[in-house]
Amino acid sequence: MFSDFIDAFDSFLWGWPLIILLFGTHIFMTIRTGFIQKEVFKGIKLSVVKNPESEGDVSNFGALTAALSSTIGTGNIIGVGTAIALGGPGSVLWMWLTGIFGMATKYAETLIAVKYRVKSENGTMIGGAMYALERGLKAKWAGVVFAVLAALCAFGIGCTVQANAVASNITKNFNVPSPVVGAVLAVLVGLVILGGLNSITKVSEMLVPFMAAAYVIGCLIILVLNRDVMGQAVAVILESAVNARAAGGGFVGSTVMVACRYGFARGLFSNESGMGSAPLVASAAKTPNPKYQALVSMTGTFWDTVVICLMTGLVLVSCIIKYPEIDGLSGNGSELTAMAFDMIPVIGVPVLTLGLITFAFSTILGWYYYGERCAVYLFGEKVIIIYKILWVVGVFAGSVIELNLLWNTADLMNGLMAIPNVLAVLLLSGVVARETAKYKGDNINDVDTEEIPVLKNSKKGVLG
Repeated sequence: MFSDFIDAFDSFLWGWPLIILLFGTHIFMTIRTGFIQKEVFKGIKLSVVKNPESEGDVSNFGALTAALSSTIGTGNIIGVGTAIALGGPGSVLWMWLTGIFGMATKYAETLIAVKYRVKSENGTMIGGAMYALERGLKAKWAGVVFAVLAALCAFGIGCTVQANAVASNITKNFNVPSPVVGAVLAVLVGLVILGGLNSITKVSEMLVPFMAAAYVIGCLIILVLNRDVMGQAVAVILESAVNARAAGGGFVGSTVMVACRYGFARGLFSNESGMGSAPLVASAAKTPNPKYQALVSMTGTFWDTVVICLMTGLVLVSCIIKYPEIDGLSGNGSELTAMAFDMIPVIGVPVLTLGLITFAFSTILGWYYYGERCAVYLFGEKVIIIYKILWVVGVFAGSVIELNLLWNTADLMNGLMAIPNVLAVLLLSGVVARETAKYKGDNINDVDTEEIPVLKNSKKGVLG
């Protein structure tokens, strides 16, 4: 009965109201920022430039890879498969468009998070949507709501779902019992998170570029092998996204609404634009001004959805077309993804297995920091050790829990978490526009002279 309730509430939340709110925000912020997406390559360049003189705790690249470690995860692999299995191939286009326009929202939410960040009593930099809500809008209650939702959401989207994906994949391919996988994974995660943000960013800086490059190369090889059906795959995706009819050819029949719903849901799950999660780590970056780090963070959505999710979608759709024995009507995204990659000789299964394990592991690390920061905002630094213990337990538990319930719960928590953050972005859009205009062109390296306040209750928390 609980599973039915979660599924019903999830379907309601991800109906037209939330889709309009999110995509409407993406489009509005695209216009409000003067199509900031055009500066994505500048953001990529800035992401590898060090700013040792700027205030902050980690480098721009470290903050980006830590954020990417949480966004490049099972949403890029199983999430895309789930969208196609339940929403048809047209959902790939809607997911991709979520990434294109979502870059503006990721930029905006990061900018206000850095703009209103504070220092803790021990000198570390902290920020996020809760501080933008509290300091920018004078709505402390909304900051509390966001922090509660994010701290809980982290256990779904960033912990149990990821652990489940790793365990089920290793169990299937290597016949290792899921409790054993869960125990090993929990130990590895525990060792990394004990070192805090610096440990997480160091692992992310090593792991994220490697895993992303390896997965992209693998997908490119598969797309070359499927080149004879690529034109048909693209045509099916485009037509199914706007034509309310059965896609045929082994695909689930879908209306435009269903394709849009699953494309948006999995797109948000993947790139987290509008959720307010990535700004939690971006706020700790060494950056001269808010726009600088916002441009860097925006590139995370570009890599995650515009590049990796699109490539995964093309791989899956082309495989289903080329290999009729793949059951595209199964409705199970995990099985659909496994069957598609399994059709590719030699490299198919290794690409999927390596990508899934490394993506999911890094996501667990990144989301731990997000959840911890929100828990500290609520209860103070005394909660850190408790949160670490609960997180490690969650990793193990997620390895043996039913996947469908986890996905639906994660979708639901995503939607709830996004609401206060999106409202902050919309209500502070004037600040975003002013900061964007202030640091144009060569001014991007100008140092923000506004003093960063010290938070006096950082050890107690707002509810401590």
